[in-house]
Amino acid sequence: MTQLTYEHIHKTLAAQPLFEAKSWQLSPTPWPLSGDQVTQLEAIGSACFEFHQALETLYLRSAAGKNLLRNKPLLAPWVADYLDRGKPPQLIEHARSSKNRGAFPTVLRPDLLLTDEGFALTELDSVPGGIGLTGFLNRLYGGETDPAILGHADAMVKNFHASLAALRPELSNPLIALAVSDEAATYRPEMQWLALQLQLMGKRVFCVRPDDIFPLGPSVCIDVDGNPEKIDVIYRFFELFDLANVKTAHFIFDAWAAGEVSVGPPMRHFQEEKLSLALFHHHLLQEFWAEALSGRALKLLRGLIPLSWIIDPAPLPPGAVLDGPRIGGRALNDWRELAGASQKERDLIIKISGYHETAWGARSVVLGSDCSREEWQQGVERALELAPSNLHILQIYKKPKRIDHAVFQSGLASKGAVEAVEQPGRLRLCPYYFVIEGQVRLSGALATFCPPDKKIIHGMQDAALLPARIVAG
Repeated sequence: MTQLTYEHIHKTLAAQPLFEAKSWQLSPTPWPLSGDQVTQLEAIGSACFEFHQALETLYLRSAAGKNLLRNKPLLAPWVADYLDRGKPPQLIEHARSSKNRGAFPTVLRPDLLLTDEGFALTELDSVPGGIGLTGFLNRLYGGETDPAILGHADAMVKNFHASLAALRPELSNPLIALAVSDEAATYRPEMQWLALQLQLMGKRVFCVRPDDIFPLGPSVCIDVDGNPEKIDVIYRFFELFDLANVKTAHFIFDAWAAGEVSVGPPMRHFQEEKLSLALFHHHLLQEFWAEALSGRALKLLRGLIPLSWIIDPAPLPPGAVLDGPRIGGRALNDWRELAGASQKERDLIIKISGYHETAWGARSVVLGSDCSREEWQQGVERALELAPSNLHILQIYKKPKRIDHAVFQSGLASKGAVEAVEQPGRLRLCPYYFVIEGQVRLSGALATFCPPDKKIIHGMQDAALLPARIVAG
């Protein structure tokens, strides 16, 4: 395996910036993954897809007031109430449409923290950034010639397209519009790069702003070289909370209803709520998950997803207790009692479930063990205040383990050749799975290697962003 120089990586990235006004640390080598870890990643992808299939069943049966189990009474209308909370009626109606039955995200990206006990799955993103970046890094680190790169031979680029083209199997080369909203503008350069690579492969893929889309009869179109071209597939690179700012949204909904355009990921809000992870652990739903999931997926997800709870301030009758952590050795009767948790008991994370501008980029995350008592109390109070429209979840904090990896000392760039030094840090691994005709394909992984003092791992200036490479052992 050839190690890359700082000069080569820096020059290549400078010539093709993948994020708007973003930078990160560089490393000479990809992140190493063992064969066993890759096998586990394959299983995680299949389990995540099963989870989405089961979640659809759970939501639709709850919304319809149907029994959740085959041969035993189990009604849970509160599930749909949780997932629908704060959503506009039109979006709820669309998500429940029979035409949407079996429509799942085309891309699945779990956030996996590497802990002393193995991987911990803290989020499952269906509108993820990093697709173009990971494809670009795979190439940069030798993925065109090194079969050990996870996602070599342009798997990220090719399978991204295949997952969208599969939405219109009757067309040999559908026109695909990658619609990137202004809210998601940071990621527009990587989507433009993806579109260009696919055009070079002869695919009709264009990166556009939602406002570039216009109606023509029952269809929606974009301008291609001065001519209106009908869109066959829209890749929706914007969150559903942002729909109110997408002026052409009603044209997209109308064209979808007319069967003129397919949209991936589907505009189904319940697929984008973090509280689905709390539903997985809810004590009243354990029989449902055991029936809806395969034994292998159930066991795997139970070991991966940290205990999570929905912060619902609905009043309890006297003597009742909350399904939540214990504080001061006793069960909670009111979520406000979280504010009195000791520093040790605050190994907990509060984060908004979804459908909100702070629901991505770790902007709503409050880590109890890494903040003052006052900040923790404010986080609890905010979660309770927003609950009527935006639910929060409480999740056990799984601390990533310390591990070493070589990182360039970029601060020395002005003094000549930059050397890489083994540094301690913590890892978040984001594998990318593309769903193609019901099959899940692991196509690459983006490793975010942060300094050890960073408790919450996400893309940041201090982190190194790397592709993954399979190594022996």
